[in-house]
Amino acid sequence: MVAVELDCRDPQRHLLGVQLTVMPQRARLRLQLPAWTPGSYLIRDYVRQLEALQVVQAGTSLPLRRSTPARWELDCNPEAGPITVTYRVMATELSVRTCHMDQQHAFLALAAVVLEVEGERWSPHRIQMQLPQGWSAFVPLPEHPQGGWIARDFDQLVDTPIEAGPHRSLHFEVGGIPHRWVTWGDGGGGDAWLLERFPNLIRDVQQVCLSCCRLMGEERPASDAYGFVLHLLDEGYGGLEHDDSTVLVYGRQRLEQPQGYRRLLQLVAHEYLHQWNVRRLRPQQLCPIDYQQASVIPTLWFAEGVTSYVDQLLPLAAGITDLDALLQDLGDDLSRYRLTPGRQVQSLRCSSQEAWVKLYKADAYAPDSQVSYYLKGAVVALCLDLQLRRDGSSLAAVLQQLWSSHGRWGRGYSEADLHGAFVAHSPALAELLPRWLDGLDDPDLESYLWDVGLRLEAEMSTGAWAGLSLSSVEGALTVQRVWRDGPAERAGVMVGDEVLALDGQRLRQPGPWGQALRQDSPQVLLISRRSQLHSLTLRPEAPAVERYRLVPVDPISPQQAQLQAQWCRLDTAVPC
Repeated sequence: MVAVELDCRDPQRHLLGVQLTVMPQRARLRLQLPAWTPGSYLIRDYVRQLEALQVVQAGTSLPLRRSTPARWELDCNPEAGPITVTYRVMATELSVRTCHMDQQHAFLALAAVVLEVEGERWSPHRIQMQLPQGWSAFVPLPEHPQGGWIARDFDQLVDTPIEAGPHRSLHFEVGGIPHRWVTWGDGGGGDAWLLERFPNLIRDVQQVCLSCCRLMGEERPASDAYGFVLHLLDEGYGGLEHDDSTVLVYGRQRLEQPQGYRRLLQLVAHEYLHQWNVRRLRPQQLCPIDYQQASVIPTLWFAEGVTSYVDQLLPLAAGITDLDALLQDLGDDLSRYRLTPGRQVQSLRCSSQEAWVKLYKADAYAPDSQVSYYLKGAVVALCLDLQLRRDGSSLAAVLQQLWSSHGRWGRGYSEADLHGAFVAHSPALAELLPRWLDGLDDPDLESYLWDVGLRLEAEMSTGAWAGLSLSSVEGALTVQRVWRDGPAERAGVMVGDEVLALDGQRLRQPGPWGQALRQDSPQVLLISRRSQLHSLTLRPEAPAVERYRLVPVDPISPQQAQLQAQWCRLDTAVPC
């Protein structure tokens, strides 16, 4: 067993003390820190925050040899007793995949904290914590009889997010399985603020969790105990899944918006469903996980896209939201997809494969050259679901089959496994699915939406289109985005340029800019770039589509209405 002790008693310094104790099994050992955390596909080089590494055996300090930036070698004596490894981790980055510690709380993503000891990956790891007075630690692991918590191996340890602080926890059950909800509110008032505004939160979360179970054809969750941690910040949005828990980030300002609460429930649904889809029903490239380097995973579209699609339907299936809310949220996603030029440059399969170097490193030009496998994956999942329903099946039925054949046994699936599962339920997908994954043409959304009595309605902009977007900061207009092949790009505009004047008229706010544009008429655009003035010729074009809305067809046929109701409930099967 590897003993892990975490010292959080000096949170104002933001330095986490770490001590590992292990009995060496060989004369030469390697120690290495993971470079990334599963669920967030980006090499993060957590070793940046590690300092003061020392190894001691029998009172003697052992020399360390660094073989890579995150790996060390050392010589020891297996007969001389245990070795003790000590170091510190700087905990100043607040996200679901990094460490943050201050006087209010500590959040520890253990991939960024615990060194892997060579030969001990599959050994139990026992965690103990030293905390400030009045703090409690919320650790989604079984308790050790002699104190602390026990992970069956290093993988389970790394998959364990820890939240600590003077928080309280709320408890409920799903299918007889205990669940815990812990809220940390930056600035205080976490769950008190939340429950005052949304007194039915825990009941609604419970119903969403039950909907996830029903979607997977199960009476209970895949975990034997599950924990939610919510970081309630002024602004923010996101989450990271784990086998037995999830960490969510959500903004108070977002919650104050009309759609804010249901978007929180959708985030809950998304991360909770991941305990099946991606954590246990996982791509073969993650069996086992290589913590040191990126693995090309061509099926991330299934892991994230399918989950992103159903997370909007699950609160509706739970009876918490209604069809109008679904049409607004799904319509927003379809609009974002249709208005992303990069979908005609990068295929969905490539988007999955290039996650490590593109999605998580997107810049202002990214929308013109790439498409998110979350976003297009959700669009394809919608088309898959409705195509399957044409053949008397559903996406839920395929998920349940894959769970029975692969996920329940921890057997990683391949692209061929996914393809075969879909084709078994709808032979037409033998041709359609490869086209949707490898091609650049849009799926036939209009036809599939018509099946359930819906259509996309385009809304045009009110003025001429210049192919750029602007933001105003302290009276200066700055270019935030330039559309590929648009008027601004042809004129030579770049992201970061400061727009000074159009046809001699000084501009400081976006409003006058839009009013001054003239369609198909050359206009003189004065910009500042790196303190140099440039005069460019801009020729705005006709008004472009500003957004799409998802609306019901009128009149709707009885067959469309019936299929729509079954689709909204995520029914497993439908009549042919």
